[in-house]
Amino acid sequence: MLDVLNKFVLTHIRTIEMIGVLMRIFSFSLVSWLGPQSPFMFVWIFNTIDAVMLAWCSRARRDSAYTLLNTFWILVGVVGILRAGNWVH
Repeated sequence: MLDVLNKFVLTHIRTIEMIGVLMRIFSFSLVSWLGPQSPFMFVWIFNTIDAVMLAWCSRARRDSAYTLLNTFWILVGVVGILRAGNWVH
Protein backbone atom coordinates (compact mmCIF):
# COMPACT_ATOMS: atom_id res chain seq x y z
CA MET A 1 0.00 0.00 0.00
CA LEU A 2 2.77 2.43 0.92
CA ASP A 3 4.60 1.64 -2.33
CA VAL A 4 1.47 2.45 -4.32
CA LEU A 5 1.05 5.74 -2.45
CA ASN A 6 4.72 6.66 -2.97
CA LYS A 7 4.48 5.86 -6.67
CA PHE A 8 1.35 8.04 -6.94
CA VAL A 9 3.10 10.93 -5.15
CA LEU A 10 6.18 10.67 -7.37
CA THR A 11 4.03 10.55 -10.50
CA HIS A 12 2.03 13.64 -9.47
CA ILE A 13 4.59 15.41 -7.27
CA ARG A 14 4.46 18.83 -8.96
CA THR A 15 0.66 18.94 -8.77
CA ILE A 16 0.59 17.78 -5.13
CA GLU A 17 3.21 20.36 -4.18
CA MET A 18 1.29 23.15 -5.93
CA ILE A 19 -1.93 22.15 -4.18
CA GLY A 20 -0.10 22.07 -0.82
CA VAL A 21 1.42 25.51 -1.38
CA LEU A 22 -1.94 26.97 -2.44
CA MET A 23 -3.57 25.44 0.65
CA ARG A 24 -0.93 27.08 2.87
CA ILE A 25 -1.37 30.46 1.17
CA PHE A 26 -5.15 30.19 1.57
CA SER A 27 -5.01 29.27 5.26
CA PHE A 28 -2.60 32.08 6.19
CA SER A 29 -4.55 34.56 4.06
CA LEU A 30 -7.75 33.58 5.85
CA VAL A 31 -6.18 34.30 9.23
CA SER A 32 -4.73 37.58 7.95
CA TRP A 33 -8.08 38.76 6.57
CA LEU A 34 -10.36 37.57 9.36
CA GLY A 35 -8.07 38.00 12.36
CA PRO A 36 -9.73 36.89 15.62
CA GLN A 37 -12.88 35.85 13.73
CA SER A 38 -10.91 33.18 11.82
CA PRO A 39 -12.18 29.60 11.99
CA PHE A 40 -8.99 28.51 13.77
CA MET A 41 -9.80 24.78 13.99
CA PHE A 42 -10.42 24.67 10.23
CA VAL A 43 -7.24 26.66 9.54
CA TRP A 44 -5.10 24.39 11.73
CA ILE A 45 -6.50 21.20 10.23
CA PHE A 46 -6.17 22.55 6.68
CA ASN A 47 -2.61 23.76 7.36
CA THR A 48 -1.63 20.42 8.90
CA ILE A 49 -2.95 18.53 5.87
CA ASP A 50 -0.87 20.69 3.53
CA ALA A 51 2.17 20.14 5.77
CA VAL A 52 1.70 16.36 5.46
CA MET A 53 1.42 16.67 1.67
CA LEU A 54 4.52 18.86 1.40
CA ALA A 55 6.54 16.73 3.84
CA TRP A 56 5.71 13.60 1.84
CA CYS A 57 6.75 15.29 -1.40
CA SER A 58 9.99 16.62 0.07
CA ARG A 59 10.75 13.18 1.51
CA ALA A 60 10.12 11.61 -1.91
CA ARG A 61 12.55 14.14 -3.41
CA ARG A 62 15.05 13.34 -0.64
CA ASP A 63 15.16 17.02 0.30
CA SER A 64 16.07 16.90 3.98
CA ALA A 65 15.72 20.64 4.62
CA TYR A 66 12.13 20.82 3.39
CA THR A 67 11.30 17.48 4.99
CA LEU A 68 12.44 18.90 8.34
CA LEU A 69 10.59 22.19 7.78
CA ASN A 70 7.30 20.55 6.84
CA THR A 71 7.59 17.94 9.61
CA PHE A 72 7.99 20.86 12.00
CA TRP A 73 4.78 22.39 10.54
CA ILE A 74 2.97 19.10 11.14
CA LEU A 75 3.96 19.26 14.82
CA VAL A 76 2.95 22.94 15.02
CA GLY A 77 -0.35 21.99 13.39
CA VAL A 78 -1.05 19.25 15.92
CA VAL A 79 -0.41 21.71 18.77
CA GLY A 80 -2.63 24.29 17.04
CA ILE A 81 -5.44 21.74 16.65
CA LEU A 82 -5.16 20.75 20.32
CA ARG A 83 -5.22 24.39 21.41
CA ALA A 84 -8.06 25.39 19.05
CA GLY A 85 -10.10 22.48 20.41
CA ASN A 86 -9.33 23.54 23.99
CA TRP A 87 -7.78 20.13 24.72
CA VAL A 88 -4.50 21.76 25.77
CA HIS A 89 -4.10 25.19 27.35
